Amino acid sequence: MGLNDTPLAERVHIGFFGRRNAGKSSLVNAVTGQKLSVVSEVLGTTTDPVMKAMELLPLGPVVVIDTPGIDDEGNLGKMRVEKARQVLDRTDIAVLVVDGNVGKTAVDNELISIFEQKKIPYIVAYNKADLLENPPQPTDGMFISAEQNIGIFELKERIASLLKTNNEPQKLCSDLINEGDLVVLVVPIDKAAPKGRIILPQQMAIRDILDAGAIAVVARDTELEQTLKELGKKPSLVITDSQAFAAVAKIVPLDVRLTSFSILMARYKGVLDTATVGAKAIDTLIDGDTVLISEGCTHHRQCDDIGTVKLPRLLRNYTGKNINIETTSGREFPSDLKKYKLVIHCGGCMLNEREITHRRQIAQNANIPFTNYGIAISYMRGIFNGDLFVSRA
Repeated sequence: MGLNDTPLAERVHIGFFGRRNAGKSSLVNAVTGQKLSVVSEVLGTTTDPVMKAMELLPLGPVVVIDTPGIDDEGNLGKMRVEKARQVLDRTDIAVLVVDGNVGKTAVDNELISIFEQKKIPYIVAYNKADLLENPPQPTDGMFISAEQNIGIFELKERIASLLKTNNEPQKLCSDLINEGDLVVLVVPIDKAAPKGRIILPQQMAIRDILDAGAIAVVARDTELEQTLKELGKKPSLVITDSQAFAAVAKIVPLDVRLTSFSILMARYKGVLDTATVGAKAIDTLIDGDTVLISEGCTHHRQCDDIGTVKLPRLLRNYTGKNINIETTSGREFPSDLKKYKLVIHCGGCMLNEREITHRRQIAQNANIPFTNYGIAISYMRGIFNGDLFVSRA
């Protein structure tokens, strides 16, 4: 991914929901101007959610998601419905597609209840208007025809109007620095590092620093000490990968602010306070407790993977307890967390804010402490002070 590309997690997620054969896939194709989804009169043609990242005027960078019919039947149908419901956890704007010839059904009303419960802005699109004579303008949506391209432009305008436009966009780190500041980013290159690229939070930090008119200096942990000597002046901020906290904390001068990509991501995703409190639950773990370590993306596990190797090892060494570890990755996240004593989540760079908030809420509803990689690691390294910046005094 280039630095100019908008990551999936930073795009508005627009989900299209409804009953089978309401015309969801046809409408997705009409809205996007592309044949993203297979269209057929056969019920249940869409078997899995179809995602497409694209530029969609007047919305800008978005992710469009076509979902299976929410009324699908049979064992396979139940699995499809579950996949559609999972999409709701990351949907910023919902479009409920209703067959205009039939009108809303109990299934459609159930979806509306879910939208409202999850506080998802939505619009009802009554499809197949071309088959109706003088259809009345509904009070809760609008008539459209995916087949005849009727009302598609107006629908996109309505969707765009549901976006929050009055909120100041969150910053990763640019609000912590000034124009002309030096910022050092510590990026270890080990066996777990992706070949030929740097990970998304590191890319985001570099771009945010440049947008602030500051200077980004990137170095491996093994060259950090030499880098600081040759800079000529102290950096305003050092941001490190969580895995290098111990070594980096010994090198960075005490009067230079030090934080991690993971801590900054916790603030960026709106879970910093929860993660701060959650880290302290590490001290309460006892023999036999089970901890869930959850990764938001899927990748090939390396021999010294942080989620499956390094964190479990650090947890057991720090606590001295025989702790059970379970892991999840990607879109899989348990809806029932009662068996766990703690959830340690990754920074969530590949998940949008709504999905991270949803996962945190599941934990809070079950009264299970929730933290993230960087905060948990800094806490166990003894340099955690409950702030954005770690303490080394």
